[in-house]
Amino acid sequence: MQTAPVSSVGQGSEASPAQSATNAFGLGFDALLKIILTQLTYQDPLKPMDNFQFVSQLAQFSQVQQGQTANERLQALTAMQATTQATGLLGKRVDIAAGAATLSGMVTAIALSSGSPSITIETDDKRTIAGVAIGNIVQIREKN
Repeated sequence: MQTAPVSSVGQGSEASPAQSATNAFGLGFDALLKIILTQLTYQDPLKPMDNFQFVSQLAQFSQVQQGQTANERLQALTAMQATTQATGLLGKRVDIAAGAATLSGMVTAIALSSGSPSITIETDDKRTIAGVAIGNIVQIREKN
């Protein structure tokens, strides 16, 4: 029995939401909070920071943190949905895009690694192909 991994087309490595937010702003939430505290510590006592500006900055930082938390939860929900979808493929016949050709086979196993499920199929000529991303499936059919 031969096993050959099939790589996913068009999928790159994705950064976590916290990393994306840090890359977009250049700083993490803790660093931004330290900046505010530093501003308060070294402000001119004769010209204190405007309360409206201060509260506005705190609200913006709070929104960034809430957005990061929401993105992390949404990412976890998406991973759970993909896992549920993949388990529903067990025992089904699938067609998989493999370059210009299409491979057909029965789903025999589901692998859950790093949050994204992949399937193993057994083709009609008894070849086993492992590591197929569910995004590569072109068609799903009931078992013949």
